Amino acid sequence: MSGGYVNPENASSTGVTVGFVSKYIALEGGDGSGKSTVSAALRTRLEEFGASVVMVREPGGTPLGEAVRGLLLDSERLDDWAEVLLFAAQRAELAREVVLPALQSGKWVVSDRTYYSSIAYQGKARGLGVDRIRSINETGLDGVTPDHVFVLDVDPARALARQDRPDRIGGEGVEFQAAVREGYLDLGRTDSKVSILDGSLSVDHLVDRIMETVG
Repeated sequence: MSGGYVNPENASSTGVTVGFVSKYIALEGGDGSGKSTVSAALRTRLEEFGASVVMVREPGGTPLGEAVRGLLLDSERLDDWAEVLLFAAQRAELAREVVLPALQSGKWVVSDRTYYSSIAYQGKARGLGVDRIRSINETGLDGVTPDHVFVLDVDPARALARQDRPDRIGGEGVEFQAAVREGYLDLGRTDSKVSILDGSLSVDHLVDRIMETVG
């Protein structure tokens, strides 16, 4: 359970080292894809192997993040760029206050969403520019980025039907979620950290696939 090799270029002045970052796993996907369920199951599996695991979610995970979460998900309307910057702000706070200390103490971090969500949702689906959104977020994160990103790929209509209470973004409809899905698939083709998983598989099979990669 030592984690894989991470390019030293990912390390920065924050003190993140190759060993620390290799224990940072992110779950991604459209609304209703099952990220939260798989994240919890992955945590359990890692703990069965003796790992100490910190679970985080975005938006949220800190007092600031939880306050911003309400603005992002429950507001009736939000300017697109305000959305981008609010996501980036809570993400930078989470990285400094929770993720980095956990990694520095040798713990694993399993995150339900990361800045890859912003790349897919705001960069691709909202048309604000994948490179611009990546740059804004990576500047704020200063090297505290996941080593492995697993995207649960589920048909958007099927995924949306799973939602009990859609939030502002989850309620934007199938066409928007289809664009989000394309954003994730693009990342799977262009970013070596990203693995696309068949979200129709059972939770146990998905966790098996993830463990094969990170173990």
